[in-house]
Amino acid sequence: MYDFIKSKIDEHINIITLLNNDKGFIENILKISNILTKAFKSEKKLLICGNGGSAADSQHIATEFVSRFLLERKAIDAEALTVNTSTLTAIGNDYCFDKVFSRQVESKGKNGDILLAISTSGNSKNIIEAVKAAKAIGMKIVGFTGNVTGTLLCQLSDYCVSVPSNSTARIQEAHILIGHIICEIVEKEFVK
Repeated sequence: MYDFIKSKIDEHINIITLLNNDKGFIENILKISNILTKAFKSEKKLLICGNGGSAADSQHIATEFVSRFLLERKAIDAEALTVNTSTLTAIGNDYCFDKVFSRQVESKGKNGDILLAISTSGNSKNIIEAVKAAKAIGMKIVGFTGNVTGTLLCQLSDYCVSVPSNSTARIQEAHILIGHIICEIVEKEFVK
């Protein structure tokens, strides 16, 4: 078991090292941070969606913006589309599960807002439907995915962050690191 645990830690370190050495990846994170900062300063909001562990990540990231990450500053408008069980189950029942996020995007999203769509596979149907709804409104799309840059999520996103792994767990670990980095960069712009 010792070697098993060490191998999982090594996997994580290897993926993070690949990201750390990828100049394009780092520049992409800076671009995403800048468009979020600009949107938030223009009173726009961030909507976030994901399934399973990525649903939890969407709630985690939204909370960092609304409450605070590290610094005292004004609350930032961010919302995870995964938290209202009445809405999720009604849409799932009345329409289908593929529409649980797109209907909420239609309801809450406005031109200039941003959708953060999280899918480790890059092909989750309800995430793709949310992206399509957001694009129709004029929202910017940030996609977080795994080692699948050719997926529909990456193709439809204005900015796509692809983690170089096929392991859902390692991808999600990197996604939360990326989310924290973005939160910290954006937050600094609100305490100057």
